[in-house]
Amino acid sequence: MAIEATATDFDQQVIGPLTVVDFWAPWCGPCKMMDPIMEKLEQTYGDRIKFVRFNVDGNQEIAQRYHVMSVPSLVLFRNGQAKEKVTGVYPEAKLAHYFERKIAE
Repeated sequence: MAIEATATDFDQQVIGPLTVVDFWAPWCGPCKMMDPIMEKLEQTYGDRIKFVRFNVDGNQEIAQRYHVMSVPSLVLFRNGQAKEKVTGVYPEAKLAHYFERKIAE
């Protein structure tokens, strides 16, 4: 299960070789569509990628820091530094291909 980051521990949670943060909100329909996809991907890649979820409701500071203007958004971190962002709903196969490329870098 993905780590639920808070505003207090966010910076600590993104530390690691490769971390994907799922910026989401409970009212977001597309976020609910992404949940099962992210769960499957975490089962596949959880040993190579750290999966973190961050609820943007009431935590706009952190969302703004990473230019998250809409949810769902995935931000890829390497060693605590934000490197890339993808926004919207993606099929599992497309995200799996993306994760494979990022692991190989």
